Amino acid sequence: MSKRHLTFICQNCGAAYNRWQGKCEACGEWNTLTEEGAERPAGPGRKPTKGRRFALEDLAGGSEDAPRLPTGMSELDRVTGGGFVRGSVLLLGGDPGIGKSTLLIQTAAALAKRGQRAVYISGEEAVAQVRLRAERLGLRAAAVELAAETAVEDIIATLSEGATPRLIVIDSIQTMWTDLVEAAPGTVTQVRGSAQALIRFAKRSGATVILVGHVTKDGQIAGPRVVEHMVDAVLSFEGEGSQQFRILRAVKNRFGPTDEIGVFEMTGAGLREVTNPSALFLSERDLGQPGTAVFAGIEGTRPLLVEIQALVAPTSLGTPRRAVVGWDPSRLSMVLAVLEAHCGVKLGGHDVYLNVAGGLRIQEPAADLAAAAALVSSLARAPLPADAVYFGEVSLSGAVRPVAQTPARLKEAAKLGFTRAVVPEAGRADVGEGSLKLTDVGNLASLVADIAFLGNRNGKSRGQDG
Repeated sequence: MSKRHLTFICQNCGAAYNRWQGKCEACGEWNTLTEEGAERPAGPGRKPTKGRRFALEDLAGGSEDAPRLPTGMSELDRVTGGGFVRGSVLLLGGDPGIGKSTLLIQTAAALAKRGQRAVYISGEEAVAQVRLRAERLGLRAAAVELAAETAVEDIIATLSEGATPRLIVIDSIQTMWTDLVEAAPGTVTQVRGSAQALIRFAKRSGATVILVGHVTKDGQIAGPRVVEHMVDAVLSFEGEGSQQFRILRAVKNRFGPTDEIGVFEMTGAGLREVTNPSALFLSERDLGQPGTAVFAGIEGTRPLLVEIQALVAPTSLGTPRRAVVGWDPSRLSMVLAVLEAHCGVKLGGHDVYLNVAGGLRIQEPAADLAAAAALVSSLARAPLPADAVYFGEVSLSGAVRPVAQTPARLKEAAKLGFTRAVVPEAGRADVGEGSLKLTDVGNLASLVADIAFLGNRNGKSRGQDG
């Protein structure tokens, strides 16, 4: 005999409490605790359940390697590590309206055209709505099987009949529910239970399952974090609403590299793959304007060139503004402190705005040197050379430290027509002879002096012209 025990679970982070309270102590959110029931033994004398024996195998046994299934979309294959692995489960998150459903219906249609069985299960839209999207994308003739269902047991029973699907899309996991859990759909317990049932089906049948997840206001995938640990890969679909570019990033991948990105462009006919994102990000940059620097970065295994824009303007406020888009605000604060402490650049009376053009989010510290160059260029009103790229990590002492994969960065810059590169002095020995003219920088003060010299020379030229 067991008795019902009430547990209060936070719907934002999944923390459990024995009693209700207004604020979750784990994540700090208010009014997110809901009551959920659980079964626990009435006393210590409860007889344990007898387990089922299973077979153990040797580590050196003759197991077959799981073949990959190419999706037909090169950018998606790059992010997943070469295609979908049989029996893998992927979690795809992104802001509402970013294009998650469009990406997945295009992927399912690409596999269906190659003779693979693809199933699209929608828990948020009716079948007619999914058909309208497919018609708009020109995919009406693709043999993708559709259904609008939220009961996990019914979905598994239906998919178990006939040939095993190679791809199953669940849009979204927050709308699924299972009879094994006594909770409302969308709660942490239901999301965890539904995901666990679908993962068991994927491992048993060998089908690839993609779970679509909603995101919170801070960009994290909603629901319990344990779901991210249960799946094989976590993909994040990023992009700004005002930009047509979309970035698919691998946050976790058991079968491939992490932090790999795929670049897409949103068009009227759906998502279009961008094979040369560097040229696309630099296609509309302002030449000859102060405050812009081209950063040669690495996203996963792909070298990527992007423009960093900075604006330094005097302020009348007691506390200057610091606004940044596409970069870590903490890194900006550190670079500003180093400029003021070691380079004599006084920015305490100026507002600072920093933007990564194209809607890309940069995570590596190699962008420090390019950001510093753009800031000093804007302050001194000295345009940087249009044919130069910058990369290097700035330390708290003002030294410019070397970064990884320098040859790949320089090769990408040379391919796009750049002739000069400002690189860390300590990493100069790792770079062979190339077509780019390299300028070694040992500390940030020397770079500031060079940009200030350009500003003084431009100022004298403007004075003579006047």
